[in-house]
Amino acid sequence: KPKLDLGGMVLLAIATTCLVLFATWGGSKYEWSDPIILGLIAGAVVSAAAFVFVESRTAEPIIPLHLFKDRNFNLATIAGLMIGVAMFGAIGYLPTYLQMAFSVNATESGLLMIPMMGALLVASVVSGQLVSRTGRYKWMPIVGGVLVAAALVMLSTLNPGSPLWEICAYLAVMGLGLGLSMQIMVLMVQNSFPLREVGTATASNNFFRQIGATLGSAVVGSLFASRLAALLTERLPAAAQGGGTPGGSNSLTPAVVGALPAPIKEVIISSYNDALTPIFIWMVPLALVAAVLMCFVKEKPLATAVEHDVLSESIGEGNILITADDDEVAAASR
Repeated sequence: KPKLDLGGMVLLAIATTCLVLFATWGGSKYEWSDPIILGLIAGAVVSAAAFVFVESRTAEPIIPLHLFKDRNFNLATIAGLMIGVAMFGAIGYLPTYLQMAFSVNATESGLLMIPMMGALLVASVVSGQLVSRTGRYKWMPIVGGVLVAAALVMLSTLNPGSPLWEICAYLAVMGLGLGLSMQIMVLMVQNSFPLREVGTATASNNFFRQIGATLGSAVVGSLFASRLAALLTERLPAAAQGGGTPGGSNSLTPAVVGALPAPIKEVIISSYNDALTPIFIWMVPLALVAAVLMCFVKEKPLATAVEHDVLSESIGEGNILITADDDEVAAASR
């Protein structure tokens, strides 16, 4: 009878929570030397160490530690985490940036993100077809990482005077890079383990990628907020730094900024632009490192058959064999 790894689940949740709160609160809500931040660091380290200890001794661990003995799993997981940081760190604040810097409403800013999603969809479908026909996949996340890095460099050049078509083009490049990277990294993981472990390996890989996405959003948000506050303090008179509203820079929504006098509005928009766009450059190394890591992946032949032993465990009396050479499904009873 399967046993739930309750200890592992609790410790993993504690470690993840401490890590996310540390990235979210550090440098913004609390100083880095604040006891709360130091406590979160200690909590993350202790709970992570306890998690490894528990997983090494439980019968059915939620994340089996032997997964980390596979080179492809480690490389794809680390690269996926880095791409997650870059992706969500960049696109998490783009809709608000578009509203603020280009005076578009929320609906229009969402529509401007469509080129990225469209390119991602096209790249995912085309790459899937190419993998199915050629069996080659290693080059795709390498090219994808380079495209993501190029898109981040392009996005860092944006300013309030940039044409909207330029923004759409940059986002499309980002979508192409993500479409070539994300699903292929999952495929690398799935192709590295027997069928009985594919679900666990895939879920573990996705978990770490989501951690990267969460950390990316949190870190970018913290850096952006601190930079924006510093720029507003430098460029605006003390009486105008709150924008006429309580809460200072935290209350500078697109609607509030749109109602301000033109001189103050221009300063706030330029500060918003100068606070966010340099952060895109800071994430370029993450995408490039992800591409470099993919160079060391071992391109294993794609699995073309389902193991008899696993299927017999799953369906009991029958055996099913699915081959890639033809479309026939043969069923034989013992």
